[in-house]
Amino acid sequence: MLKQLFALSMSAMSFGLLNAQELRAPAYPLITHDPYFCIWSNTNELTGSATRHWTGVDQSIVGTVTVDGKTFRFLGDKEKAFASVLKTSDEMPAYQSVYTETEPSGNWKEINYQEGGWKKGTGSFGDNRKAGTKWTSKDLWVRRTFTLAMLPDTELFLKLIHDDNIEVYLNGEEIFKTVGWTNKYIYPAISKAIVSKMKAGKNVLAIHVANTAGGQELDAGIVSEIIDKRDPAELVAVQKSVKVTALSTVYAFTAGAVDLSLTFTSPLLAKDLELLARPVSYITTSVKSNDGKNHKVQLNFGVSTDLAVNTQVQPVKAEKYVAAGLNILKAGTVEQPVLKKKGDDVRIDWGYLYVAVSTAANATQSIKPTGQPAIKGNTLTGKHISLDTRFDLGEVGRLPVGKVMMIGYDDLESIQYFGTNLKPWGKKDGITFEQLLAKASKEYSTVTDRCFAFDRVIHEDALKAGGEQYAKLCVLAYRQSLAGHKLVKSPQGELLFLSKENFSNGSINTVDITYPSAPLYLVYNPELLKGMMNGIFYYSESGKWAKPFAAHDLGTYPLANGQTYGEDMPVEESGNMLILTTAIAAVEGNAAYAKKHWKVLTTWAQYLSREGLDPANQLCTDDFAGHLARNANLSAKAIVALRGYSKLAEQLGFADTAAAYKKMTDEMVQKWMQMADDGDHYALTFDGKGTWSQKYNIVWDKILGLDLFPKEVYKKEMKYYLGKQNEFGLPLDSRKTYTKSDWIMWTAVLSDNDADFQALIAPIYKYANETSTRVPLSDWHETTDGKQVGFQARSVVGGYFIKLLQQKLAK
Repeated sequence: MLKQLFALSMSAMSFGLLNAQELRAPAYPLITHDPYFCIWSNTNELTGSATRHWTGVDQSIVGTVTVDGKTFRFLGDKEKAFASVLKTSDEMPAYQSVYTETEPSGNWKEINYQEGGWKKGTGSFGDNRKAGTKWTSKDLWVRRTFTLAMLPDTELFLKLIHDDNIEVYLNGEEIFKTVGWTNKYIYPAISKAIVSKMKAGKNVLAIHVANTAGGQELDAGIVSEIIDKRDPAELVAVQKSVKVTALSTVYAFTAGAVDLSLTFTSPLLAKDLELLARPVSYITTSVKSNDGKNHKVQLNFGVSTDLAVNTQVQPVKAEKYVAAGLNILKAGTVEQPVLKKKGDDVRIDWGYLYVAVSTAANATQSIKPTGQPAIKGNTLTGKHISLDTRFDLGEVGRLPVGKVMMIGYDDLESIQYFGTNLKPWGKKDGITFEQLLAKASKEYSTVTDRCFAFDRVIHEDALKAGGEQYAKLCVLAYRQSLAGHKLVKSPQGELLFLSKENFSNGSINTVDITYPSAPLYLVYNPELLKGMMNGIFYYSESGKWAKPFAAHDLGTYPLANGQTYGEDMPVEESGNMLILTTAIAAVEGNAAYAKKHWKVLTTWAQYLSREGLDPANQLCTDDFAGHLARNANLSAKAIVALRGYSKLAEQLGFADTAAAYKKMTDEMVQKWMQMADDGDHYALTFDGKGTWSQKYNIVWDKILGLDLFPKEVYKKEMKYYLGKQNEFGLPLDSRKTYTKSDWIMWTAVLSDNDADFQALIAPIYKYANETSTRVPLSDWHETTDGKQVGFQARSVVGGYFIKLLQQKLAK
């Protein structure tokens, strides 16, 4: 194993040297498995911030190396941990306060204000189900009186969720004021001057919040920071390089007299479902002397139990033990609310986090309370605990000495699917998680060999298809896209590869998330694309969804019990399902998958034949831009989908149906060209002259060889697009200057020459390389300044592989 370990680090580093100019990623993937087990670094330097879940919440992994008694931090940074002074509703659901929805007279902010006429309520306040007190009016005034036994001697912070505008006072003095809203707790510091005026005894937190639009929410308390008693002499290792491959992120450091390489590998091999579904990542370190002398070296990793909670206030139980030839640290919430939470900005709080190393690795494991020394026992219940693993490397010289640590997560039950809880794919045969970890440890060499081989395949495939910048974007997108899904098996025995609509609305298995992500899966494993579509087919074929068009989603992650999105997208989703079924037939060389679902495909095709050419006022996948009637790009989708249905009918021997739909779509194209014509381009809407939009849906006509739209349509649009670009990309359409990078990739494939393709791709690369928004790759950004508009860590970046798909199908 050790030879392979050194090969892992050296191969990764040499692979990086082949590409001297590396892409500076918006965020760097470290551990990437599914929407709950997904950790990133959001800074150029790995030590520049705490490691975080893709939602932005700290999920800390800290690494240090001690060289001849000097300690250097090379992984992560100090994260803030808090103790409650005045609890919020996530810790104390029944806290008492007084409130009024009518503007109060007098100085309502002061300690001794008389609260006559104010109502009693329990926090939090809002219009959602979790609110202790219902608040639906425009304004709310709240007073929380609390008693301190003694004055705090540490820095204090306000702990706050507010929707919308807010002003907060402590003992009559303003401590926070802002316009806007937040959907998670924020922690503004309270000035030392105001803290110094707090009293042992009675104090008052007084708040006014005003609702300006949308939802309403208020929850507020006060916390103090827990100070980590870290060695004040700790140094920071110097980061020399970072390289992202499809399956690994590789860092190189100098820590005094030694060089250290650090590799995070999540083996998401698309064609190996067992490995893809195994929620275990490898962290590989290799250390060698850089001055020719021997040095005494120890490595230490601290993994926070925050990886297993939704919020830091949730108590966890941590334990250490030995099993299956491994030293194991395990932690999970005391409550274990399996599949009880759903939503977007939510993290898992059930199941168990594992940190494991081989018993032969000369490692010592311990459990460390926040800011305290490690305990001597084997179990601990508390909050924000560190699971520590220490490797003693002994004397290290010129030859590298390496270690491997595994981090895994057993979610016990992964998805609720129409009322049935589905277990994770990797445990479907009853294997224990300890056995899964042991298997991962045993297969380390084989798995990492395969990962490096696949890294090269993806890079070389994308390089041949679209050039160096295109290849780097595909490499960055790969792990993010796969980790946006969960792999399970349905009660009917079908593969389900269910997406989460990350920082969009939290839907599960959204069809217009499947559609843009599809190219990656069509290239590397169409069974995974079927896994995204099977549930939608089942929803209609079972009669649970009775409408004559495809559903938008299956629920809100992780509960797939039926559509929860508030509005249908009839043309959008029906078109998506037909196009993708056609694409699967093209990749596989047969229409067997279409035959299996022919009845419902026919229902959707009939709907599109009636409603698709000139769509009514409805949403499309770009729903953030609002409703749009007579949408030319949506119409193009319907036409392409119906032509795909014709092609499938022909493959299945339904000659009359194929001929009828071919004739229909030929006529539709001519009508489309007339209605959308706007001189030197085609309009956004059929009645919107002087407008324009990216016609990215037409790309499937070209890729699938449907022979629908004349080449003059492509050429006219491409020439027009090249004159509309901004510094960070081509706007989505004429309404705004923001864009969707996945759609630009698709639009670029409409080009008939590489120069135009590169001209459209280069600003996307510039966006990824220079954006000031440091989050996992956002697909929705502003073309004028490169900042994120919304969305992050979404699986739709699998759409970047569309140029590669074009080349695959052109062979």
